[in-house]
Amino acid sequence: MSENNIPRRAKVLVVGGGGREHAIVDALSRSSRVEKIYCAPGNAGIARQAKCVPLEDTQIDELADFAGQEGIDLTVVGPEVSLAAGIVDEFESRGLKIFGPSKAAARIESSKEFAKDLMGRYGIPTAGYRAFDDYRKASEYVRSRPLPAVLKYDGLAAGKGVVIARTMEEADAALRDMLLDDKFGKGRVVVEDFLTGPEFSFMCFVSGRKVLPMVLAQDHKRAFDGDEGPNTGGMGAYSPLPFITPEDEAFALEKVMQRTADALCDEGCPFTGVLYGGLMKTPQGIRVIEFNARFGDPETEVVLPRLKSDIYDIFSAVADGRDPGEAEWHDFATLGIVLASKGYPGSYEKGYEITGTEQVDGVVYHMGTAIKEGRLVTSGGRVMIVVCRSADPEQARCRALEEVRKIGCENLFYRSDIGMKALSFLVKK
Repeated sequence: MSENNIPRRAKVLVVGGGGREHAIVDALSRSSRVEKIYCAPGNAGIARQAKCVPLEDTQIDELADFAGQEGIDLTVVGPEVSLAAGIVDEFESRGLKIFGPSKAAARIESSKEFAKDLMGRYGIPTAGYRAFDDYRKASEYVRSRPLPAVLKYDGLAAGKGVVIARTMEEADAALRDMLLDDKFGKGRVVVEDFLTGPEFSFMCFVSGRKVLPMVLAQDHKRAFDGDEGPNTGGMGAYSPLPFITPEDEAFALEKVMQRTADALCDEGCPFTGVLYGGLMKTPQGIRVIEFNARFGDPETEVVLPRLKSDIYDIFSAVADGRDPGEAEWHDFATLGIVLASKGYPGSYEKGYEITGTEQVDGVVYHMGTAIKEGRLVTSGGRVMIVVCRSADPEQARCRALEEVRKIGCENLFYRSDIGMKALSFLVKK
């Protein structure tokens, strides 16, 4: 405490350099508890709100050294690769305060098979599945069952390790990628039953058995309008969701998110951080599609702008293993449209100049940008997301479409139908 009994404001390190991390930095910048924000490695947009540190998200020892040397009060981890590499374990072994799950708890994301086995043991509703490391056996199993089949690489694949195969040709190609050609690395494949229904993202702050829900969002994974094209890391998102009832949300909180947090405690690897439930509202009820061990991207970019509470207080409580209490949320709607490099999620070129971001009447979170010779340029597959808020999803969508057109770049594309599922539901009602 200082002489006037006001707590010292904190230094915070955010690990990562995408749109999710930009949204986290932005939320922290609104906190009265935070004095200075660092981000490693950050990007051109983040650099306007935080001091960027030239360390990659997998340089665990160097990040811990930096946190210790700079007197960082709290580190917040964004990317899954950092968690799977054991960043939380390393920081905690040095007595450094960090927000995120241990390597053991992060297996809920880093191993699809671990997650499916856990759900099976604890009665958490999900699709039926089998796991394989042999291409021939996996192919025979898929051939013996009705299509489409859901094929998931059992590991981290930057949001691209899931294929919904509608033909055996598609299934064989995906299985070859995952099991013969090691496209994502050496690993196994989980073959799941195909489920139908609208998907939604349910993120919760979790501190052991205490689960604090965030507002819901819906991500758009396919590259092109009409949910066409390959899966991506996400081409846009919006919040709230008119097709999810209060009863749906209560079921998802109690039977999925709370039950999973309890299961991880019972397994001896209590979860601390953000537990992300990728869920589906099927005709048979809510089912788990996947779990992530961190904030989703691009859902974070539309969820955190709705947070009224001080996010530092929540991060700090969870990192300390304390009850984070309740959170307050704004009732406006948010919708974000991702601009991606042409060719993404396949090969794409970098270095194209971007103009017009200053004219956008909304929030522009940078995902893959850099400064080159004084110019803002593309440096990733997903480049930025334009987020607008309004009284309802329809108005937010109209505003976002208007604002995204102000950004100039000859090598970017975006989907024009983000949020249309919400509008079609409202029309049906």
